[in-house]
Amino acid sequence: MGQLTATEIKNLSTPGRYVDGDGLILNVAAGGSKSWILRVRIEGGRRDIGLGSTKVLTLTEARTKAREYRRLIAQGIDPVAEKKKEKIVIPTFRAAAEQVHAEHKASWKNGKHQAQWITTLETYAYPFIGDRLVNDIEGPQIRKALLPIWLSKPETARRVRQRIGAVLDWAYVNSFRESEAPMRSLSKGLPRQPKDDGHFAAMPYTEIPAFIAKLRERSSVGRVAMEVLILTAARSGEIRGATWSEFDLDKAMWSIPATRMKMGRPHFVPLAPQVREALERAKAFSAPCTDLVFPGMKLKTPMSDMTLLKILRDMEAGVTVHGFRSAFRDWVADMTDYPGEVAEAALAHANSNKVEAAYRRTDFLEKRKAMMADWAAYCCGG
Repeated sequence: MGQLTATEIKNLSTPGRYVDGDGLILNVAAGGSKSWILRVRIEGGRRDIGLGSTKVLTLTEARTKAREYRRLIAQGIDPVAEKKKEKIVIPTFRAAAEQVHAEHKASWKNGKHQAQWITTLETYAYPFIGDRLVNDIEGPQIRKALLPIWLSKPETARRVRQRIGAVLDWAYVNSFRESEAPMRSLSKGLPRQPKDDGHFAAMPYTEIPAFIAKLRERSSVGRVAMEVLILTAARSGEIRGATWSEFDLDKAMWSIPATRMKMGRPHFVPLAPQVREALERAKAFSAPCTDLVFPGMKLKTPMSDMTLLKILRDMEAGVTVHGFRSAFRDWVADMTDYPGEVAEAALAHANSNKVEAAYRRTDFLEKRKAMMADWAAYCCGG
């Protein structure tokens, strides 16, 4: 039985708090306004929850609302948090995708890419998850959308997977879902894609740790070069033409001059411990007559690109040397939170947005140090 009555509440004018019972309190403010407060304990801490003004809630209604809140709390539910959730309008995947596209398309210089980004989702994702709320999409629904094209159109399927992940990650940071896109577990639930004999056939990043372990079963200058190429995500020419004078192993840095870079700009590559260890093994193949780290059959000339390709063929990898850069990029997108521009800087790609490129004065070196260390640890099973 409550301690307050409707008549008392009407006549109260002295500022203060008046207890009704079971945590329900009437608060009379200095200006005369009156409101209801429910004092409860949630997760071991005391909380005062406002229930509303006496102009909105009568004594009976306040008691009823207080009982409802106490019942929720007894079930482990925070009524305030639940109330906030009710105010959020959760969008469908279709609506979220259109919003993501609208926010980002201005930064995509390539008009074809702008159109393809949303078109691929319309064609392959919307029929399965387009009308689902973004907080109701998990691995099984995404897998169902990808499975029909995963083996028949592998490159398209990977792009659709990445774009679905981008939409769900956007939903997460905007509080429309409680977790990021479940891409890590999704990768394990899809079948292995067929190997592509195309120009840039890439090894799935999930297979790289086993590949490097197998690569290390035999020792040769080509195999060490391949390992360094994978761990640094460098181009074949950058590896094959590398000289010892470009490396500062004490500072863990590889400085590639502009003359050897595709984009004509110097490039700095942070060296993870695994890379430095591989370079120590490379010293066994050095020759006094040359500064090349990975000399060819003629010691004063760089290793042939066919040397690296032959290693892949002998190991029946079914991929290209350049494809390891794609594997690195996929790993960054699927398995990490590193921004795309940091990964692009690691690959020494040019910024296609000329305006953005003109104002950007950083190569994200400090962030790349952490990213490349994580990549090397992943590849080496660490």
